[in-house]
Parts: sequence; structure tokens; C-alpha cells
Amino acid sequence: MSKMKKYTNVSVYDASVERISYAFDSFEKVYVSFSGGKDSSVMLHLVMSEAIKRGRKVGVLIIDLEAQYAFTIDHINEMVEMYKDHIDLHWVCLPMVLRNAVTNYEPRWMCWEPEKKDIWVRDMPKAAVKDLDEYPFFQQGLEFEEFIVLWGLWYADGKSCGGFIGIRADESLNRFRTIAVFDKGMHGGKRYTTHIGDNLYNVYPIYDWRTEDIWRFHAKFPDMPHNKIYDLMHKAGVPISQQRLCQPYGDDQRRGLWLYHILEPDTWFKLIARVNGANSGALYIGESGNVMGYGKITKPEGHTWKSFANLLLGSMPKKTREHYIKRFRSFLKGWRSRGYIDGIPDEAPKVLEDKQWAPSWRRLCKVLLRNDWWCKGLGLTQPKSEAYAKYLSMKKIRSEGVAL
Repeated sequence: MSKMKKYTNVSVYDASVERISYAFDSFEKVYVSFSGGKDSSVMLHLVMSEAIKRGRKVGVLIIDLEAQYAFTIDHINEMVEMYKDHIDLHWVCLPMVLRNAVTNYEPRWMCWEPEKKDIWVRDMPKAAVKDLDEYPFFQQGLEFEEFIVLWGLWYADGKSCGGFIGIRADESLNRFRTIAVFDKGMHGGKRYTTHIGDNLYNVYPIYDWRTEDIWRFHAKFPDMPHNKIYDLMHKAGVPISQQRLCQPYGDDQRRGLWLYHILEPDTWFKLIARVNGANSGALYIGESGNVMGYGKITKPEGHTWKSFANLLLGSMPKKTREHYIKRFRSFLKGWRSRGYIDGIPDEAPKVLEDKQWAPSWRRLCKVLLRNDWWCKGLGLTQPKSEAYAKYLSMKKIRSEGVAL
């Protein structure tokens, strides 16, 4: 990754201010995707500084996933109050489907599900967008990733629009690729932009900031509020590089689930009552091997990796088992077309398995042990949701002028 970086004499702060200025010059409408986390908070401060200077109003999209730290909600309210005269607020509290990686019995959960209001982690904020008909594209059960794209296209309303997204390339390889990929559509040849659809572009003004730069910003501008949950994380001994805020039950996010127990006990008890498996997930997420599928895994004595995979599948609920079998058939079909006519091997050299260059039954076992619902460890991708398919169907009907 470091070989692709090009260093200049311009500070990341000055570079981000220049990128934000470019976006205001280039787009008729702009909005900020704000989560209350450290990165999006700094970005919102930077964007609002430019907006206030220009006398422009900025859209602020907050996708509230219900299960969040109380400190995060307090910080969001603080930021909304600070910039209330200069923002077009959309605090979205709608039922969306999210990943639950802590159990095989409820692999997905729905935030703000109307039928489960009695066990919601918290009440909706007063400013919440909660009407299912507020946005013409919305279908109950949309995935988070689907909603954010559809909302951006809706907000643009046919005009040129820039959506500020606070991701940093240092956080993960996927985020680095978002910036560095060479075959993406860009605005004005700016690599920190990505074409999303129609006249909508994502803008990543702080993509080259490091975690240390985030906190240098707050040291330089102490009057700019930050989320106090990070202060508690620091006191709990969490390295600054590992301090992240996400919905707590996801594939990667579950590793931070245990923190709720320490930082916000009252929130923790609501979290474990909200979805199946949260308590045991927090207990064992730090384990490696067969417990959670991280690191080296082993098969039981007398088993091959293939028979172990079948044993694991047989222990799962019917719905979960059928889901994995369907995904595995797609995986096996793909490798059959590459020459594995007689089936895949029980195991392959680990270096090839880790790079996804060779198939094996051991890889399938690892996916099952990790509860990797979409089988990303096999190189498979997440399909569009049924709600998204319903939206596309309705969009087609409307475009053809057929009465509903």
C-alpha cells in the first residue's frame, strides 16, 4: 500500500480544505454523511466551515442504526445544535436490515423494526425521519449500503451533487481501493471523488489523514466538539487505531462488542436483549481457532475437511444451512469451470488459500466457523436485497407509466 502513496509538502489539513472548496465550486448541491464517529465529525467541521463562509446550506444525512452508544447520540445532538442554522437535516430512523454475525439463528436483524418496538435499544430522537413514505424509494428491509446510494440520488434530484464521505485509506484495504482504483469514474479527474450514478459523486476529503491527524485537529481546534466515547475507549486501553464506531453485531464490528459492557453498561443490557447471540458473541469474539474461525482451525479426529463441513452444516438451523449450501454451490460451480472437474481438494497450500487462489474444503469450514454469512472468505459478493429488487420493480412500473 505504501508504494502507491505520493507525499507532498502540503499538509493533510490544507489539502482537505482545498478538496472541500473544489466540491463547493463544482456541485450545485452537497451533503455530508455523518455517523458521529471521529472521522465524520472532523469532516463535518471542515465542510461547515466552508459552507458558513460561502453562505450555503448543506444536507446532513444521519443513518441511525438504533444500537449505538449513548455518547454518540449525545454528540450527534451537539453537532446538530451547533450547525442547525446551516444544515438541511435528515436524521433517518427507518427499518433497515443489518448483519448479525454473533449467531447462526438470527444472521440478520432489522433496526427500528416496528414489531419489536418494546425491545428497541433506545427511543427515536425527536428529529427522526420515521415515516416509511418520507422517501419515495424506500422499502422496509433495504440494506444500509443500498439506502445510502438511493438517498444520495434522491437528494441530488437531477442536479450535480457531491456527497462528503469520511473514510480514510489507512483504515482498511477496501477503503484504500475506493480511492486508489484506476478504472472508476471521477469528477474532474480528482482521485478523491467517485462517480455513483447520474450526477452524483462521493467526495472523500480526508482520505489521506491518519488517526493521529484526527486528534491533532482537535488539539489545534479544541472548541470543535468530538465524541466523548473515544475518551472512554482511551481510558479502557483501546489503541487509537482500533477505536471505531459501527453497528455492534457486524462481521468485523462484533470484535468491539465487548466494549459496550465496559463503557456503557446500561446500553449493554439493552444490546444483549435486542438480538440473538450478542452475549455469547461478546464472550468469545477474542478467541481464535475453531471457536470463532480466526487464525488456524483444526478438524475433529477421523474427519476430512469435507466431512467436517457437512457436520457443521448439519448442526445449523435449516434456513441457515440452506443459505450456505446455495452459496457453496455457486463457489464450487465457479471452480469447476476453471478445471476442477472432479471436485475441489480437501485442503490446499495455506498461502494459496489465504490469497483465495485455490479452492478447498478447509476454506468452506473456515467460512462456517466464522459465520461468514455472505461467504466473502470465498470471494463471493453480497447480493442485492429483496427490498431493493422491489424498489427496482416499482421504479420500472412508474417509468412505463403503469398505474399502481
